This record gives sequence, C-alpha cells and structure tokens, in this order.
Amino acid sequence: MFDDASLATAEMDSPIGPLRLAAIDDGLRAILFPVQTDIVLPAVHGSRAARAHLSATQRALEQYFAGQPRAFDALTLVPAGTVFQQQVWQALRGIPFGETRSYRDIAEQIDNPKGVRAVGLANGRNPLPVIVPCHRVIGSNGTLTGFAGGLPTKKWLLEFENPGTLRLL
Repeated sequence: MFDDASLATAEMDSPIGPLRLAAIDDGLRAILFPVQTDIVLPAVHGSRAARAHLSATQRALEQYFAGQPRAFDALTLVPAGTVFQQQVWQALRGIPFGETRSYRDIAEQIDNPKGVRAVGLANGRNPLPVIVPCHRVIGSNGTLTGFAGGLPTKKWLLEFENPGTLRLL
C-alpha cells in the first residue's frame, strides 16, 4: 500500500485526534487514525503531485470538520483493494452526510444480499475512513459496531454529522 516512489505523507490535527495521510501521484491512498499504531507510515516528502493531493485532502478535512458535508467531492481517491472492496467502498460514498445504513443495506445495494459479513470485512479494511464514510454503517439492530478509529471516534463522527442520532439508534 505504501511502496509507490511518489508517496507523500503528512499528519494533521483534527477534532478526532491527529490523522496520518498518504497520497501518491494518482490521488489519496490512506488516512490513518491515532489508534492505528500497527501501521507504519513512513515520513516522506514524495512527488509534487502527491503533495498536492495531501494539501487538497487537508483542506477538505478542515472543511468537513467545519460542517461542510460536500467537502470531499473533488478529491481524487485511489484506495488499494479488491474489486469487491472497491464496490463496497463506492456504495459507502453514497451514504448521505448525517445518515446511516446497515451492513445488510449495503450488501443489498451491491446486489449481494448474502454478503453481509463480506461487506463488514470490506468496511473494516476501508483505507480512507471519514472520506469513504464507513462510520455511517451500523448493525441491523442499530448498534455501533467495529471501527478502525475506535467506537468513541465512530460515535463522535455520527453525533457530529447529525446531533441526536445516537438517541435514535
């Protein structure tokens, strides 16, 4: 995931803690949460194009945390994953700001209604959390389920996007 010669990395502060970002010439490759200490992200300057993707991502994340739900529309994303994972992640991008879906909802949306667990696994491997909003996916019974950034971060993001949401779940 991080072996491209053009790789550039950066860290930025956010309301959910410092985020580590990685980009290549083609676009944004990854966002890592503070709790993801098991993933080594080398500090590299990378190419000019990769640094431009990082700058655009930082601006978009700042806008998002300022309450602008469409902040990510213009970003170029290049997450590494299987065809199935890419399909799930594309479906996640369709979940509107402030709304949630279940794993079953996503499985049905991608015409794989028996693939609920596989959707959960793909969701958990999403390398671009927040931008590809895996935090908006909850259990069918309304419970908050696993999240790479930790459940407190997932809860914070859901409440940030739609205050009062968690009282409904």
